[in-house]
Amino acid sequence: MGSERPDSVCYDRSLSVARTRLESPRILTTHPDTHNPDVCRDVTGGVTEMQGAIPGKACMLSIHNTLTRKKEAFVPIEPGKVRMYVCGMTVYDFCHLGHARVMVVFDMVVRWLRASGFDVTYVRNITDIDDKIIKRAQENGESIRVLTDRFVAAMHEDADALGVLRPNHEPRATDYVASMQSLIGRLYEKGLAYQADNRDVCYAVRKFPGYGRLSGKSIDELRAGERVEVVTDKRDPLDFVLWKHARDEEPEEVKWASPWGPGRPGWHIECSAMSSDLLGERFDIHGGGQDLQFPHHENEIAQSEGAHGHTFVNYWMHNGFVRVDDEKMSKSLGNFFTIREVLARYDAEVVRFFILRAHYRSALNYSDAHLDDARNALTRLYTALRNVAPASGGLDVSEAHAERFASAMNDDFNTAEAIAVLFDLANEVNRSQSPEMARQLKALAGVLGLLERDPVAFLQGGDGGDEDAGRIEAAIAARTEAKKSRDFATADRIRAELLEQGVVLEDTPQGTAWRRA
Repeated sequence: MGSERPDSVCYDRSLSVARTRLESPRILTTHPDTHNPDVCRDVTGGVTEMQGAIPGKACMLSIHNTLTRKKEAFVPIEPGKVRMYVCGMTVYDFCHLGHARVMVVFDMVVRWLRASGFDVTYVRNITDIDDKIIKRAQENGESIRVLTDRFVAAMHEDADALGVLRPNHEPRATDYVASMQSLIGRLYEKGLAYQADNRDVCYAVRKFPGYGRLSGKSIDELRAGERVEVVTDKRDPLDFVLWKHARDEEPEEVKWASPWGPGRPGWHIECSAMSSDLLGERFDIHGGGQDLQFPHHENEIAQSEGAHGHTFVNYWMHNGFVRVDDEKMSKSLGNFFTIREVLARYDAEVVRFFILRAHYRSALNYSDAHLDDARNALTRLYTALRNVAPASGGLDVSEAHAERFASAMNDDFNTAEAIAVLFDLANEVNRSQSPEMARQLKALAGVLGLLERDPVAFLQGGDGGDEDAGRIEAAIAARTEAKKSRDFATADRIRAELLEQGVVLEDTPQGTAWRRA
């Protein structure tokens, strides 16, 4: 498809990134009204002269647009403001690792946009009406609302643990059925929708010019994908359901009155209706997992642009798949993990770090070895902050590491390169013992939602509580006395015993510190 191939995992290494002097923490983009590449416009207004900028490169945020399959300079519809919609979860079970990646990736995007001075309105929907939801509620003998409320609460618990900020709006599909019906009615009036023999209302795909642009295939190359119900009543296998006629076996709570008879909305129409209600008929960024590119997002474009007659979204973003030991994660392969199962074994910040360590468009390979490596890497960063307390004050945006960090993030949210900058900073903190460099490390990591805890609390975190910590401190005191008495055999034995218990001792000029292995 001609797109850039991001690295799948970034390990700490030295970088060679083009630098530009940022005079404010706000993103600077090339002024669209001038041919002078050394003059950039602050997206919140005004023109700023760049000092030492590489023309047209370092001073703009670029986003890989799935629709065009290339990186494009980001220019918001309304200067200084960003409207973004991300497809959220279908709430009939606990969230899995794929959901975790979507939540963390777009949380990172929002954090960087806001840190760059944008006023961001972020919408992430909840699908609370769906075939799987109906089936699960019937199996459990409970109402759909009780089922979905329970798993919405569980989703929030998982997201909170991963440090994911709540969206500005989190609409539930069942609250927007009237808007969906209005949108379907408009499509019906324009001849883009029809009622099939089974009384479902379907979208006539071949009547929408350009169908297949997002997936990069012609309409004849496409096949009905996941959650596109293939039935003989359709005029074309690619036609998809906008309104599902009520089935006798379905509960009354999923039956809404409509001009086409009682029923419920199809899956794809939900996001077209909710996004236009909350963000307008055209907005800046639409995101989601790579699996939604076709058919879901392709169908959203057909619905929204078919109804409104103009561009729906300017930039489409899709994060890569999660793989488990180099195989696609799936229930059928038995390699399916919920967020809760992973968090029972690994600290939530380690999981967040693991997700952000890879470029969002690359495949993310989950394995114990990769999580262990992520934990060790995050430990290195926290250790630097434990040994050198950060200076007070805010981020120095003109400092070299901050410039490199900004350049990486402005290059299609390249967290892999940005995290490599954090390791360079940690090395500098360890070398120079500089509180100012420690401040830079903590502040830049904070933009990604990392290193926001007390370093000692992270390094010594565990399930043993104060009693366990007291036992460890007592052992360290005994080892210290043994060393004073030159009883090195005892001192070595204590160190070895603690290591067997998962406790690492580190002798520093300030005394002996400990952390979990």
